[in-house]
Amino acid sequence: MENRSKFKIRKRDYFVHESSYIDEQVTIGQGTKIWHFSHILGGSNIGKNCKIGQNVVIGPDAIIGNNVKIQNNVSIYKGVTLEDDVFCGPSCVFTNVINPRSEIIRMDELKETHIQKGATIGANATIVCGYTIGKYAFIGAGAVVTSDVPAYGLVLGVPGKLIGYMCSCGQRLSFKYSLATCAMCEKKYSKKADHIQSIT
Repeated sequence: MENRSKFKIRKRDYFVHESSYIDEQVTIGQGTKIWHFSHILGGSNIGKNCKIGQNVVIGPDAIIGNNVKIQNNVSIYKGVTLEDDVFCGPSCVFTNVINPRSEIIRMDELKETHIQKGATIGANATIVCGYTIGKYAFIGAGAVVTSDVPAYGLVLGVPGKLIGYMCSCGQRLSFKYSLATCAMCEKKYSKKADHIQSIT
């Protein structure tokens, strides 16, 4: 009972820490937990079983899928969509205007950013707006993404470069004759040019 008193229950089926703010017209799915000092702005939609860390800002009008994990100090702005099972590491950065100026209002020039199912964004990585990160792609810590990333792609560096591919379980893949078998989970993949797909 002592631990439960630290939480402010806004709805029976999800938890919000008493230090956080939830604006009007927000949808939050069953089992989601929102921790200290976070703010969910109006019009945002958060799915089921998400874990939202400390000092996170979401919205307005952001879309978060199911089972998404957002670590501390991340802002998900309008125009950013995170599909199911996305992981956002601590202090990673999303943008939504390509050429901002303080004295010029450009909110009607937002460029959408789409993070597809299962992708990982590493700590302190920056995702420049207007691009798509493919399913189960892996963006390394500190990378700066300035182009689309293919499904399962591994991107490192500044600017980010595609240097390989990752299994959906998070293990790096090694291809031979356009085929790869994950050393950890034994899933199999085929590769054509810079596109790979699971074949099991």
